[in-house]
Order: sequence, then C-alpha cells, then structure tokens
Amino acid sequence: MKSIVYLLLLSGILVACEQAPKADKAAASNPQEVKAATGNAYLADTAASLISWIGTKPTGKHHGTLRLAGGAIYVKDSLVTGGRLVINMHSLQNIDLAADSAMKNKLERELKGSSFFDVEQYPTAVFEMTGINTYYPAVGEEVTLKDATHVMSGNLTLKTITKNISFPVRISVDEHHLTAVANFNIDRTLWGINYRADKSLQDKLINSQVNIGFNISASR
Repeated sequence: MKSIVYLLLLSGILVACEQAPKADKAAASNPQEVKAATGNAYLADTAASLISWIGTKPTGKHHGTLRLAGGAIYVKDSLVTGGRLVINMHSLQNIDLAADSAMKNKLERELKGSSFFDVEQYPTAVFEMTGINTYYPAVGEEVTLKDATHVMSGNLTLKTITKNISFPVRISVDEHHLTAVANFNIDRTLWGINYRADKSLQDKLINSQVNIGFNISASR
C-alpha cells in the first residue's frame, strides 16, 4: 500500500512539474541596431516554412504552429548578412486538441485574444537580424541544437515590445536555396505577456517559458 501511495505522489509531482522542453535558452537583451543587409535576397517560402510553439502548465502542455507572412534572408559570398521575417499571428493554430474542436477553438481564441497576442490589434510579429556568427563551441560548452552552425541575433517584436534575442541555428545555403532551423526557449513575460505567469496561481499557472522552433525555407 505504501508503494502505491508513493507512486501516486510521485506521478502527481511529475505532472505538476511540467516544464518547457529541453532546448537552448535564447539570451534576451535590449534592441540592437539593424544594419543594412547586402547580397542576394532569398525570399521566404511561406508555404514550406513553419514555426512551432509549445506552452506548458502544471496539468500538461499544448503545442501548435504559426506561419510566415513573408520575409527574406540575404546572402553574400555564401555568408548570411541579414534578414527579416514577418510572422502571421492570425495563423496561430493548436495541434494537440485536433480531436476536440470545441477545446481547440477555445484555446486558439484565448491565445489570439488580449490576454496573450491580441492578434486583431497586432496581426504580425517581426524578427529582424542584427548579427550572426559562426558557432565555435567553447571548451565544455554544448548546445542542444544538433549540428548548430551559427549563433544568430535579432530583434523580436511582439505587440509593442522589442527585445534582442540570440540563439543557435543550423543554416544550409547554396546558390538557389537556404534553410534555417532553430529550437529555443524564451520568456514570454519579457514581451509583457504576463497572463497566469504568477507561480502563486499553482494549478492555474501557465509557464512563462515557451518553446519556439522554426524551420525556414527560402529561395532566390
């Protein structure tokens, strides 16, 4: 009986400790200067590119996607020199509740509403590159993103707030195509999205750390 009680308590603790997935943490700072990009423009393929998100809470998690509204990444002599991506916030979609349309629609309405992204007033979010460096791991340093090639920095604007974030990214580019893949965690409260972020809310808490993944495809 004691063993059963222990297992039940342990399972309850594990559920209560649902956290953002293991990923590289995006370092955040004040906005940085956006320098003029040079070279050839690789236009983002809005149909092939996909942004994923995972939000967690004590009782579980939800995941979904966002689509790009447009954008371009610039390359000169095989080196990325800049870029700008525009995210269509109206495209926000939940995936895990696909079998329950009522709950899926309710969650999407909440996320698109004023407590979160307020997409009617702010229909797009923007990421503007401010810097990129080849990734050379320091001794003992390890990033979660497998085969990361660069560390990218850029100003991310959500609603009325802009923060500069830096994160590992894997970039592949040839004469006609470019792909960029990243996966990282960011703190939504840095952009003023504070709804249910207070840990005193216990089971009503929504984790402030959000997992973001992107898989960008572009061509010239």
